[in-house]
Amino acid sequence: METQGAARMGSQKYMMFLKEMSQLILTEMPKANYDSLFNDFVESEFFLIDGDALLITCFLAQSFEPGQNLHFFYLVERYLVDLISKGGQFAIVFFKDAEYAYFNFPELLPLRRALILHLEHNTTVDVRTTFSGCLSQEWQTFLEDSYPYFLIVADEGLNHLQTHLFNFLIIQSWAMKVNAVLSSGQVSDFLRLYAYFMPSKHKNQMFFQKNKNNIENAYKTLIKKLEECRVLALGHLFGNFKWENMMEEAREMISLLKELWPEGSDIRRVLCVTSCSLFLSLYHSVLENRSQTPAAQKTNTQQGERRGPALREAEDLCRLRCLAAVFLLRAPLPQRARTRVVASRWTEEIQTALQMKNWCDYFILSNINVFEFWNLNLTHLSDLSDELLLKNIAFYYEEENVQGLHLNLGNVITKDYEHLWDTVSKLVRKFDVGKPFPLRTTQLPFLKKAPSPIKDTFKEKMPNLGFIPMSCQVVDKFVGDILKDLPFLVSDDPAVTSLVRQKEFDELVHWHSHRPLSDDYDRTKCQFNEKSRDPHYLRSVQKYHVFQRFYGKSLESVSSKLLVTQAAKPRRNFCEPKSKKAQETKAEIITRENKKRLFAKEEQKEEKKWDVLSFSIEEEMQENLSSGIKNLEDFLKSCTSSSVKFRVEMVGLKACLKAWKEHCRGKGETTKDISIAVQMMKRIHSVMEKYPELLQEADQQLIARCLRYLGFEELASSVHPSQVTGNDIKEKKKNKYSVGIGPVRFQLQHMGQYLVREERKDPDPRVQDFIPDTWQRELLDVVDNNESAVIVAPTSSGKTHASYYCMEKVLRESDEGVVVYVAPTKALVNQVAATVQNRFNKNLPNGEALCGVFTRDYRHDALNSQVLVTVPACFEILLLAPHRQAWVKRIRYVIFDEVHCLGGEIGAEVWEHLLVMIRCPFLALSATISNPQHLTEWLQSVKRYWKQADSMMAKNAASRRSAGTRTGVHRDYALPKQSYKVRLVLYGERYNDLEKHICSMRDGGIQFDHFHPCAALTTDHIEKYGFPSDLSLSPREMIQLYDTMSQFWEGWPRAQELCPEEFIHFKNKIVITKMDTRKYEESLKAELTGWVKSGHAWEARTVLRNLRPVSVVSSENMADLFPLLVEKLSQMKKLPALFFLFNLGDVEQRAGSVKTFLEQKQQIKRPPKADKEAYDMANKLRKVKKSMEKQKTVDEKSQKKPRKMDQSLIHDAEYDHLLRVLEKNLEIPQDCTYADQKAIDTESLQTVFERVKFTRKGAELKALARRGIGYHHSSLNAKEKQLVEILFRKGFIRVVTATGTLALGINMPCKSVVFAQNSVYLDALNYRQMSGRAGRRGQDLMGDVYFFDIPLPKIEKLIKSNVPELRGQFPLSMSLVLRLMLLASKGDDPEDAEAKVLSVLKHSLLAFKQPRALEMLKLYFLFSLQFLVKEGYVDREGNPMGFAGLVSHLHYHEPSNLVFVSFLLKGLFHNLCQPTRRGSKCFSQDVMERLVLVLAHLFGRRYIPAKFQDANLKFYQSKVFLEDLPEDFKAALDEYNVNVTKGFASFLLVVSKLADMKQEHQLPLSKIDFTGKECEDSQLVSHLLSCKEGRRAVSPFACLSGNSDADLLHPETPDHVTQCTIGISNISAPVLWPQRLDNQGRRMPLNAYALDFYKHGSLLGLVQDNRINEGAAYQLLKDFALTIQSISISLRELCGNEEDNVVLAFEQLSETFFEKFKKI
Repeated sequence: METQGAARMGSQKYMMFLKEMSQLILTEMPKANYDSLFNDFVESEFFLIDGDALLITCFLAQSFEPGQNLHFFYLVERYLVDLISKGGQFAIVFFKDAEYAYFNFPELLPLRRALILHLEHNTTVDVRTTFSGCLSQEWQTFLEDSYPYFLIVADEGLNHLQTHLFNFLIIQSWAMKVNAVLSSGQVSDFLRLYAYFMPSKHKNQMFFQKNKNNIENAYKTLIKKLEECRVLALGHLFGNFKWENMMEEAREMISLLKELWPEGSDIRRVLCVTSCSLFLSLYHSVLENRSQTPAAQKTNTQQGERRGPALREAEDLCRLRCLAAVFLLRAPLPQRARTRVVASRWTEEIQTALQMKNWCDYFILSNINVFEFWNLNLTHLSDLSDELLLKNIAFYYEEENVQGLHLNLGNVITKDYEHLWDTVSKLVRKFDVGKPFPLRTTQLPFLKKAPSPIKDTFKEKMPNLGFIPMSCQVVDKFVGDILKDLPFLVSDDPAVTSLVRQKEFDELVHWHSHRPLSDDYDRTKCQFNEKSRDPHYLRSVQKYHVFQRFYGKSLESVSSKLLVTQAAKPRRNFCEPKSKKAQETKAEIITRENKKRLFAKEEQKEEKKWDVLSFSIEEEMQENLSSGIKNLEDFLKSCTSSSVKFRVEMVGLKACLKAWKEHCRGKGETTKDISIAVQMMKRIHSVMEKYPELLQEADQQLIARCLRYLGFEELASSVHPSQVTGNDIKEKKKNKYSVGIGPVRFQLQHMGQYLVREERKDPDPRVQDFIPDTWQRELLDVVDNNESAVIVAPTSSGKTHASYYCMEKVLRESDEGVVVYVAPTKALVNQVAATVQNRFNKNLPNGEALCGVFTRDYRHDALNSQVLVTVPACFEILLLAPHRQAWVKRIRYVIFDEVHCLGGEIGAEVWEHLLVMIRCPFLALSATISNPQHLTEWLQSVKRYWKQADSMMAKNAASRRSAGTRTGVHRDYALPKQSYKVRLVLYGERYNDLEKHICSMRDGGIQFDHFHPCAALTTDHIEKYGFPSDLSLSPREMIQLYDTMSQFWEGWPRAQELCPEEFIHFKNKIVITKMDTRKYEESLKAELTGWVKSGHAWEARTVLRNLRPVSVVSSENMADLFPLLVEKLSQMKKLPALFFLFNLGDVEQRAGSVKTFLEQKQQIKRPPKADKEAYDMANKLRKVKKSMEKQKTVDEKSQKKPRKMDQSLIHDAEYDHLLRVLEKNLEIPQDCTYADQKAIDTESLQTVFERVKFTRKGAELKALARRGIGYHHSSLNAKEKQLVEILFRKGFIRVVTATGTLALGINMPCKSVVFAQNSVYLDALNYRQMSGRAGRRGQDLMGDVYFFDIPLPKIEKLIKSNVPELRGQFPLSMSLVLRLMLLASKGDDPEDAEAKVLSVLKHSLLAFKQPRALEMLKLYFLFSLQFLVKEGYVDREGNPMGFAGLVSHLHYHEPSNLVFVSFLLKGLFHNLCQPTRRGSKCFSQDVMERLVLVLAHLFGRRYIPAKFQDANLKFYQSKVFLEDLPEDFKAALDEYNVNVTKGFASFLLVVSKLADMKQEHQLPLSKIDFTGKECEDSQLVSHLLSCKEGRRAVSPFACLSGNSDADLLHPETPDHVTQCTIGISNISAPVLWPQRLDNQGRRMPLNAYALDFYKHGSLLGLVQDNRINEGAAYQLLKDFALTIQSISISLRELCGNEEDNVVLAFEQLSETFFEKFKKI
């Protein structure tokens, strides 16, 4: 008894611990990021799916009816196919222990077994079933080896015990640094899958370490409880039968069947007969045991043993089961999809029997391995049971057949059924199971009586299928070709007659809904009023322009150009070779002679300058060669004379030779400083490559002598053959001076970064600052010819120069032409604008500006400038604004920077709209596009359309002029002749090599291991994909690869040929160029590929394995080690560096931790009394200052001349002295800051600091900057970002932590880039964008990339993955269609407006070369128009009406914009916004809070995982969960959703004709086909499968669970009900959920952050209670405040009544909310 009591106490203790574990997970849930799982990998990172989470997620799907196995497998496969189509690489894991959770749910046991077997045998999915549990050593080893990035797991099981199992898996995954992703709440769109991402944090890892014993013991206790459940479950059904006995009986049954059917069979037949036989045998034994004695029977009843049917009734049930199995075999899916839906439930007795039957299915499937070496077809494991079909058969035999309906089975079905039953009778040996017919021999009802046993799936009438007729040119031109095939409603249809303008709510009679609204351009805060002449304003403008030039100068050292308008001149193609020069004119000869004289004069100056400096530099080189060489190279940079440069280089060469000789004499052979030899060889390279014509014999002798001293005899002889040996190096001394390796290996191994780059030497008159490469000249030609181009070139390669050349060209041509520069972020907009203002200057007419800016936050000179820099969304506003068309016609060029954003997550469709709407040429720039040819072809098709459209418009304009009619449009600016050609310009060579390093914690400190790029590859990858196109090697990495190859294949035939010293492009070369090394690299890669493909894969695998560094996993908190990493890089001279992290809070925290580290370092070094001295000094300063002020007051009051002038001077001197002493006391020591104090003058530093004086993060950023640290992310305002950018580029700040926003084009080059945090956003695209910042051209010859706390598999993935292909998004939305119709009907130039609208509609990237997708988009466009017509926003002629302007103005927030206007039209806001008393203009706090509640439901939607509601947490300031909408608003929303859903259902019915029915009848992943010849000779089959209507738009697999077209009328119907091949999802329907249900049908609450903030005004409250990161919360509140402000302005413009309550309420709310917001 004592032992049992102790066990009970221990069990209770561990159950309490389970609750603690659950609470930990619950508290992390609201902090989970709702992110895209696969950001931009072509192939995702490897991840895991918990098989049981997958099982219960699909089993609990709203559309699924338990018992419909085939539908269940369809749901599983559709989900997996969605993952795979998005690039998912995963394994599915089924733990053995997890099976215990289903002992109380026997219907899921065979389903789970069948799922595992199906995935293993019928798909290529990686399925793991060998792990006993998540705490096993095997599982831990697997995680360490495979290092998955995340695990998809459920947060709640079928009961609390299974939930605990999932919790163990989450906790253990976190402990292994594997992130958890919740299977609930996932949403999929065309390109991405969004889910709740719960990262592995150090505190959670520590929880596991501290509680390891408790966790293991609690797990054992839980498994023990689950095992007890099995005993109870089996005891209730099977009495005294033991688990092992039943398993053994199942094996015997299988063995017996193998004897009966030696030829083999399929799984459906096998499971049917073996399971029925096992069930009948066991049930017979159970009944016998029960009937042994009355006492036993009584005892069994008291113990709760389930009663079942009689044996004969059980036989009848098995007969029905066998007949149902034959139906599965003979009726194809198209026929089964028509199954009647029987609503009746099984009786209690039959439910008991079915549970026993499920156990028997499980026993058989668990022993499937007994069928080994027997011909068992497992194809149809997914279709083992169809309960709805079984119910149909049962209902027929006990209801319809009894009432006189007699239907034949048909010959085929009868024969199959008899075969199965005969087999059952042979397998059951204990008793006679009877004949196959009749099927029912007993009277017991199997189904409960129900009022309506057959469910009517058509209760809800579908709306009339058809479109409302419209008469509109845009409609005719876009969808005219398909209109003839579509159904249209007749004029008297209710849907048409109801379009008569409804009477608006009484309060809206004074509202002018038709009044054109000011657009976002008008609303955007104007930074400066262009027309103001206020002196204060003019000073602020001047101050702004001064700062912009200062900011611009920090970006680049280019002098400003004064541009003058001039006529455009024809340009020749500068890419072509120069033709022979024509006869010079006299003027040209004079000009040439003048230039010659000036050049000679300049050369004399340079010579004099060198004569003055040469002595000191030579002396410096003798004392310290490295600093002397630095001074020498600084002089060379400033020098322009070739002859002087040559002299300087020769002086440097002599100094190097002397230093090398002295060094070798002193150090001997073992400790040679190779850097001296490198400097010597650098000088030789420079002289030989740049000044060969200046070399004299003496110079050649010197070079040869230097080469001989280095040990390069052959090279020396090639320069100057040695004749006199006496004066040269004697043979015995060679080893003393030699570097010990060959000249090629020396250059590649030690001089890789110094190798000569291939650069053109002929200048281009169009470029003054540098000599452009050939590809850059091609870009200039593109601009000169008014062509368009897609430009793909690495970061920092100089592709943006063409942009500025383009601007200069347009600025010179006229004062009216406009260039639009489209940048993806506001930070980049500010940077480009500053660069433009610094580069160019132009005298323009009054009111005109050179450069303007337009972002959502502010604008200035946007429409009166010649260069507009903007973000995509704002440019789209201008292009779609009907009354801005005259300005749009002035655009001469558009430059799209970072055009790969076209494939991004947010706003990608806007980039697409811009590219197809512009009529002028464009430049599209990017460093990372993997399918530029496809993009170029698409853009060429767009340009072909515009060529035709422009031609047609020109003809129409000409005909109007000849007819003498006026066009009635704004003056048409003269368009220059443009080319419609789109070129593709590719350039792949980086100026600097990048070398990668892995950081690890070893030997008590941070250590770095070089990572060879080839180490990322596998032989399988090379064989399948080859080497990635942008995987390049530095020269020393080439040597390393060659050495490893020759080491591991001793008999390598080409070893000599590819030896560096013997390689054809290196042999006997003094100057090896970068291009030579590229040829060597290509040869090595080709050779290694050849190994893989020619039977030497083992050797290749060994090479790649040996290139890999040793992976070191540290258990320490890597975040705590971050300051040590920065310090180590500082010691290694690897700063400045950018540190990329992906969590906004971590970006700030890491920067703060480095500052704290430096402060602590300073504090340790600080003398003990320093603080007290500083305190005393500060007190003295205050006293002296007080005395000075007092003396000043006395002097001012005295009329006489101050007598105590001496005293005043003493005070001043004392004050200055004390201040200097205090400053020295508080001065930061040089080794306690990373700031370079010499990089910027004090005045400039103060200018930058002054701008952030009153900003939110200003004080913190200044404190960090003084330590040389900064951070950069999207939640900083422009001034704060500029502080970091300017000081980093100046070199003052040398450590910056940043998010990925910094990678998008921001000009912040650095020496090193560090990836300091793993994330789903660290993908192939962002890796290339971010790593491209390393290596400053002109400053660093090598860039370094470091990986800190990034797992090795992820590093390999980043290096070898290609960047993703640009794929089109779904391009249309209701709001876009409405905006397009507004443009088409109200555009200043109707013809031009219509052409733009049609271009957007016709040229979706999604539909490019995809005719089915285009047809689907046409139908969606029609659906959108129909919706807008029905809602009263567009009339039947396509003209916008009603509140169309307000809807389109709020287009950012679809569908909330549509719902908001519907609320307004119903008068709900007028009912709500009642003032405190009649005639008052003020509204109570209660009214304001209710208004915020409604707006939060519309514009502040942020969901929380459903499970978080179970957390027992105390909230201090916030309510956290947003309460429901007020009843009247909720009713109106429900009505709106029903109307939308009806329209969308009709659309789906029409678009269903595009479905590929062959694919629709296949399982999506395994491609198992369920079509076939319909069973026509059976009357019973025809009767039971007779529901032909209502199955058009629904997947036939979903029909098996009773889903029909009528279900499409319900807004909550999930996506996977509709056909998967039509290419449309429910996301495209503008439905706004009043509540959203997750995959398990649980309600997901909304976060009440907006309402909570309005009530308490605390940003900290949102961080603590609402679990939102501070920066993210700030951004969310800012967006919400801007939305309220926008609505408020719109309502004021639309309303004619100054006293309207709604307008006043919104104005009060906007003002109040902004006041609260500004205080944070």
